[in-house]
Amino acid sequence: VQLQASGGGLAQPGGSLRLSCLVSGVTFKIRAMRWHRQAPGKQRELVAQIAPNDYATYADSVKGRFTTSRDNAKNTVFLQMDSLKPEDTAVYYCNTGSSLDPNRYWGQGTQVTVSS
Repeated sequence: VQLQASGGGLAQPGGSLRLSCLVSGVTFKIRAMRWHRQAPGKQRELVAQIAPNDYATYADSVKGRFTTSRDNAKNTVFLQMDSLKPEDTAVYYCNTGSSLDPNRYWGQGTQVTVSS
């Protein structure tokens, strides 16, 4: 199983970035997908998750600014990040698993830095 996250980089406050996570080795369309982030010195935070039926939920800290979506034909999940703030700076990870083990599989992480 592989999860390959990409799309991170440097953005200015108020700017946008779009993360992608390409998944292989599992039946993507039946998996819930999650985005987490971890900033230096802080605990990992669940940012967004999307169910197989496209139902999405978000952390309060990103609600209204971030949008997650999925393309089952391409085995890819996305995280559109708008109105970025410096406090969004973190390494972002995509993750999937099963109902019994939701933290089973992880991507390598992609760095997002929001700074002027």
